Amino acid sequence: MTDIAATPPVALARRNRDVQGYRYKFGVLGPSTNTIVQPDFDDLRPHGVTNHYSRIVVDNAKAVSNETFMAGAWEISHNTIGAVRGVLTCAPDYLVMGMSAVTFFGGAEGALKWRRNVEEGSGLKVSTGSEALAAALAAYGGIRRVAFFSPYYPTANAEVRNFLSDYGYETVRDIPLQAPSWTAIAEIDDARIRETFQALDGDDVDALIQVGTNVSAIRFCAAAEQWLGKPVIAINTATYWHALRTCGINDHVPHFGRLMSEL
Repeated sequence: MTDIAATPPVALARRNRDVQGYRYKFGVLGPSTNTIVQPDFDDLRPHGVTNHYSRIVVDNAKAVSNETFMAGAWEISHNTIGAVRGVLTCAPDYLVMGMSAVTFFGGAEGALKWRRNVEEGSGLKVSTGSEALAAALAAYGGIRRVAFFSPYYPTANAEVRNFLSDYGYETVRDIPLQAPSWTAIAEIDDARIRETFQALDGDDVDALIQVGTNVSAIRFCAAAEQWLGKPVIAINTATYWHALRTCGINDHVPHFGRLMSEL
């Protein structure tokens, strides 16, 4: 296993002349209310890769219900191209979605259509949370039955189940934590994550999943893999892993689970 933190930057191949992002500059697109993606992605990045966060401007929706959650998610979706235009000014090499809810909507076909719309508007390739999750499950191998939690409301969880079903995964159990606002999602702590995973886990589950990019679970999921002995996937880890591997960056970053340290 390679600890990339100990690898001298001069040993890594250059893609461009940027003194920090000389391998890849990632344009990261996330809601303006999201306070987790930016630090999470920075913790996951290897030498020579830089993250440039562009905020998708959205109000901090409160008293969220099935209806208001979905309306807010679509508001984020509609405002994404504006954030794309902003981040393109730093000449990124690749785009990474720092929000995942709408990327699950409409199953596999809807996810593909959504990604292609961003790619056509930007001229760059994009990693999305939904497709990254599907790729991560495939990379682990041997997974058929999953359980997941989200900060979403039941209607949005149904979209995640539908997407996973399109890729051949059966959702045994799922829990929507129904956060009362967008910023409240970032207040979901390790104690609540632990309690939720305990409710989801069982011998009938091959892998546990956390979705919702404003939940910081990259460290908790890595630790849970050790004591559960099965894949435990955080959406931010899966998305950033997918971006790195798609761009041909195969560095192993320790302490963030098997995806980053082995696969």
